[in-house]
Amino acid sequence: MPTIPSEGAPAPDSEARPESEARPESEARPERETHQYRQMAESFGGDAERYDRTRPRYPDALVERIVAASPGPDILDVGCGTGIEARQFQAVGGKVLGVEPDARMADFARRSGVEVEVATFEGWDAAGREFDAVVAGTAWHWVDPVAGAAKAAQVLRPGGRLAPFHHVFQPPPEVAEALAQVYRRVAPDAPFNRGSEPARSALDAYQRLFAKIADAIREVGGFSDPEQWRFEWERSYTRDEWLDQMPTFGTLTQLAPDKLAEVLASVGAAIDAMGGSLTIGYTTVVVTAARTGLGDGPAEQGWVAEASRNARLAK
Repeated sequence: MPTIPSEGAPAPDSEARPESEARPESEARPERETHQYRQMAESFGGDAERYDRTRPRYPDALVERIVAASPGPDILDVGCGTGIEARQFQAVGGKVLGVEPDARMADFARRSGVEVEVATFEGWDAAGREFDAVVAGTAWHWVDPVAGAAKAAQVLRPGGRLAPFHHVFQPPPEVAEALAQVYRRVAPDAPFNRGSEPARSALDAYQRLFAKIADAIREVGGFSDPEQWRFEWERSYTRDEWLDQMPTFGTLTQLAPDKLAEVLASVGAAIDAMGGSLTIGYTTVVVTAARTGLGDGPAEQGWVAEASRNARLAK
């Protein structure tokens, strides 16, 4: 369930940054899709135990609604990480198979009782298996949205549900500002350290991601019209609890130890000034659609043809 460092917007499961210094026109980077940052996408296994211990779980109501809306218990968990949401689905009777590109995360998930196969979802071999739901807990942004929807269409039974979901949150302004300032100082050239747009709510910023997921599902075809399910909740953290989670954020996983220590010290000082704790309001958003039949969209047909060619070449 890695975090997304989003394009000009708050980073999911991470920090909402206020407006930062604009990068000069001559230094502008070409835009890349989030799923193309593979080094960051597969950086979370460096401390899998911390990831599993500190990352927030998903609302029980979300898990129960996905299960209730699916035709059966067979669930494919894309980017299952350490197995956080997989174990939640198992707890309500789901039979879960995880797909995870980071072998370190997969090993942790297996030790916690989750069956996992190591692969990217786009390159994973379903071997004829079918599922009642394809889910992804804060991981679908690391998947090519069209190829991912097409692969889901291939492995879902009729009536099966595609349901990727993401945490959206925005820390208090004091914490966000402290993080923005120190991050500009220690990592000014980071690929997601743009933030030249005016500050806006995290949920508004995320709509670009959610719209991209929905558009890809429509492009592939063979699904009902996508919809959003939202679950609002909050969690309070002590200073130490928040700082313990921060090294698992995608924007921080690749920082040198001295730079990470500087970030944590700055944010810790901001939390101390607030009284030593903070409360985060979360909205967990599901973008979901049901499998209606054989996908006939050009995206699915083209992706299937490309996958077949790659399989022949691999033999």
